[in-house]
Amino acid sequence: MAEYKRPKSEAEFNKNFKQKKPLMNDTEAYYESSRCLFCYDAPCIQACPTHIDIPLFIKQIHTNNIIGASKTIFDSNWLGNACGIVCPTGVLCEGACVYNHQDVPPIQIGRLQNYATNQSINTNKKLFSIGKSNGKNIAVIGAGPAGIACACEAKTLGYDVDVFEAKDKPSGLTVHGVAPYKITNEEVLKEVEYLQNQLGFNIKYNTNINSKQELSALESKYDAIFLGVGLGTTRDLELDGENLNGVIGAVEFIEELKNKQHKLEVPDKVVVIGGGNTAMDAASESARMGARKTVLAYRNTKEKMGAYGFEYDLAISAGVDSLFNLTPIAIVGKEKVEGVKFAKTELVNGNLHTNMNNTFIVRCDLVIKATGQAKQGSLYELIDNLETDNKTRIIVDDNTFQTSNPKYFAGGDAINGGAEVVNAAYDGKMAAQGIHNWLN
Repeated sequence: MAEYKRPKSEAEFNKNFKQKKPLMNDTEAYYESSRCLFCYDAPCIQACPTHIDIPLFIKQIHTNNIIGASKTIFDSNWLGNACGIVCPTGVLCEGACVYNHQDVPPIQIGRLQNYATNQSINTNKKLFSIGKSNGKNIAVIGAGPAGIACACEAKTLGYDVDVFEAKDKPSGLTVHGVAPYKITNEEVLKEVEYLQNQLGFNIKYNTNINSKQELSALESKYDAIFLGVGLGTTRDLELDGENLNGVIGAVEFIEELKNKQHKLEVPDKVVVIGGGNTAMDAASESARMGARKTVLAYRNTKEKMGAYGFEYDLAISAGVDSLFNLTPIAIVGKEKVEGVKFAKTELVNGNLHTNMNNTFIVRCDLVIKATGQAKQGSLYELIDNLETDNKTRIIVDDNTFQTSNPKYFAGGDAINGGAEVVNAAYDGKMAAQGIHNWLN
């Protein structure tokens, strides 16, 4: 089990957060690409939400057509570089590799994808051109993966595109909410800059669209609007003590860590509440920042966690402890957090019940809530005739991504409630096609 020292410099921070999927060198890429069997039915393609022609780009790498491989990837997925790094390839393309049935390690598809696209980005190789202007324009709200993908695809179809982003950087959670050992902000921003240089879409930063008046202005100025707003802040637990100093949401914690890096002070004792992939990231990061005791607490059994198994294993290997079948009932302390009071949970007739006769306190200096993010319901309510489901997800046509208000299209976390970057990239691309068909 790893034990990390508190990073005091950028170099020490980078050592603690070394990349899970480091960039391949030429020899590694040549060898790995030689292993592909080029299956005629290619289950890896079916497992990829963006349906990249994986055997083709691997063959192109093996024949030293690296730029061709990069174009094959970007043709299907505008965020091909980021997805090659952050995608859970073990449960998607690599999980579908036929080698898994032969007790042989699957092809490292994600790292090969990163290798190819990285070469195009680093050499600023022009792969795409802006389509002939059709005189129409699109507003994209949110510069996350869905919004960037929509903007790129729309530009190739001849639309003028303005992207409105509330924060000062693009790419949504890829920049603000993905652990730094998965991808660095430098790599994310480099890909967006590369695409923006080729396709010329405009991003207006620090521009939060959150009023009826602002939406009406967009509706009158633009022919179509794409909603790629993602999710909001971490949901409240509605517990006593939640407003104490030392309580923070997981996404907010990860964003602060990525911005401050070694300058962020993480105390000795940390409790992370939740069982999803974001909880695993927050716990692992706390340990890597030198916390002496990091406890991951989940209300159900280990098997019921939403996190991928490899994410949990990564957290445990970083030195995180885990507690199962317990739920927080209060955060204790005077002005600052001193601990979390838990009650044990148990299954009764198939339902999870809290046993208030069995309570205890886990002492800590920091509580990280990884219990999901709130939807952007307040924004959706400002849009006329926009239908959402009972989980505040925007309802769209499965083929066109058009909402019940025909001028609006949507994709990414706004419609699925929180999925992978690759799902958002697919949604944005297909929504641009849906807009194109609707306007023509």
